[in-house]
Amino acid sequence: MDFLRVAGAQLNFVVGDIDGNTARIIEAMEWAAECQADVILFPELAITGYPPEDLVLKSAFIRDNISALHRLAARSAETAAVVGFVDRGAGQRDDAGHLRVHNAAALVAGGGLRGVYHKGLLPNYGVFDEDRYFAVGEDPASLWEINGVAVGVSVCEDIWVPDGPPADQVAAGAEILLNINGSPYHRGKGSERQQMLGERARSSGVPLVYLNLVGAQDELVFDGQSMVFDSSGEVLYRAAQFEEELFWVDVPLPESNGETPKAQRVTTGDLLDGEPEPPLAIHEPYPETEEIYRALCLGLGDYVRKNGFSGVVIGLSGGIDSALTAAVATDALGADAVRGVTMPSRYSSPGSVEDSRALATNLGIDFEEISVEPPFTGFLETLGAAFELTEVDVAEQNLQARARGAILMALSNKFGGMVVATGNKSEMSVGYATLYGDMVGGYAVLKDVSKTLVYELARWRNRDREVIPQDTIDKPPSAELKPDQKDTDSLPPYEVLDPILEKYVENDASVKEIIADGFEEDMVRRIARMVDRNEYKRRQAAPGVRITTKSLGRDRRLPITNKYGD
Repeated sequence: MDFLRVAGAQLNFVVGDIDGNTARIIEAMEWAAECQADVILFPELAITGYPPEDLVLKSAFIRDNISALHRLAARSAETAAVVGFVDRGAGQRDDAGHLRVHNAAALVAGGGLRGVYHKGLLPNYGVFDEDRYFAVGEDPASLWEINGVAVGVSVCEDIWVPDGPPADQVAAGAEILLNINGSPYHRGKGSERQQMLGERARSSGVPLVYLNLVGAQDELVFDGQSMVFDSSGEVLYRAAQFEEELFWVDVPLPESNGETPKAQRVTTGDLLDGEPEPPLAIHEPYPETEEIYRALCLGLGDYVRKNGFSGVVIGLSGGIDSALTAAVATDALGADAVRGVTMPSRYSSPGSVEDSRALATNLGIDFEEISVEPPFTGFLETLGAAFELTEVDVAEQNLQARARGAILMALSNKFGGMVVATGNKSEMSVGYATLYGDMVGGYAVLKDVSKTLVYELARWRNRDREVIPQDTIDKPPSAELKPDQKDTDSLPPYEVLDPILEKYVENDASVKEIIADGFEEDMVRRIARMVDRNEYKRRQAAPGVRITTKSLGRDRRLPITNKYGD
């Protein structure tokens, strides 16, 4: 053969929905057979969904996913399929007594299970905890034969290390490398992947097919962008970002003289009708701001849909954060699924209410105004004796935020939508947020988005027409919990704060290192203290979309009780 027809199923699976995932895999296998593909690839742990986390500690879960694999094997035909699943180990147990299992890829074809590969490299950094769950594969150089072609199959991390299992497979005679993935998104990840994968293909001298997951799971977003490279490292095909896609490529194989023929054809298919479409151009990555916006939409949309919520409820303050949150929710779920609520108090400006109303009109979402004055006044009266002879301070301010949180949760309980928290990463980092108040909600879509990036995303969303009112973008940010309040009363300007937070939170730079970079010493020390003493708040915050390499969630795990300070 001078090429291998490889199909890819870049699909959005649901963690734990073994039957549903299996049904979708079967549909795609049937589609690939109609396209006369030699093999179709599915993402890492496709049967279980990724990442399954502590579900793999349940013996029934492992049993059910293996049963599903055997059902897939029985349905397989001439087109082989590489399917991710969790395989039982050789009987060894971890320190807690759980059976060790493997992150595995199976080859099914002709009505049977033809081979199993166990992932050789287990990432245990950032958002990954694979050493907690899986045993290391023992035979990284094993090859499979598909229609006379020697194929090296690997799983995700295996390809990221230059001398990883794929290198062993090439040394053993692999003519093509097939790598299945659950590679999560962060800004800039796509270009990093492409550069790395191109180098792997180029250095090995054989073509490489990289199949990635798409969709969102809790904080993680998987951006797809599956890619096919020829033996020189050139991209033959790149699938879409943040969207499901079925595609097939006639991947050219190196001839005995070392030359590689041109790709025969690239095409995509629609799972609904099973008919291949005409060849399409390679999907270009989105510009960074649009890419981030689409990641936020996918993260929120999948969280709501996969958890069975009917829609969302969002408190609209007239500020930039709630406005962007509402825009993302509308684009992710549709206007009919979004309920906007403005809750003015004695300190709210008329402009904030009108900006909220204008935003709701522009988005076409449901909108209502509920005054927070009656519950706020009731709280003050109830606490009158306890607060007697004290100065008015943050306690009274937070009562307003908590009254608003109670109203939003009441609407959620009554009508079924999930409350979406609107705070951004800058505020969450320094604790400029009220527990059980504006932090209330089931999901925080801007949790990993700095304030300066919030403004950038809002301007991008307004690129074609004004959706977020310009007054909302232009006015100084304010919590409006006391007369004439501005965020800068408590915080440095965000254009100063955000670079310090990036260094301290995302890059783990020390206070001295940040000061040495030219930032004012007292300000750096003050911000670092604010970050450190608010870990207890962040630990209670809702999950949110991860778009950086150090989100305030899975990535950053500091002790709440902690006396260290540099």
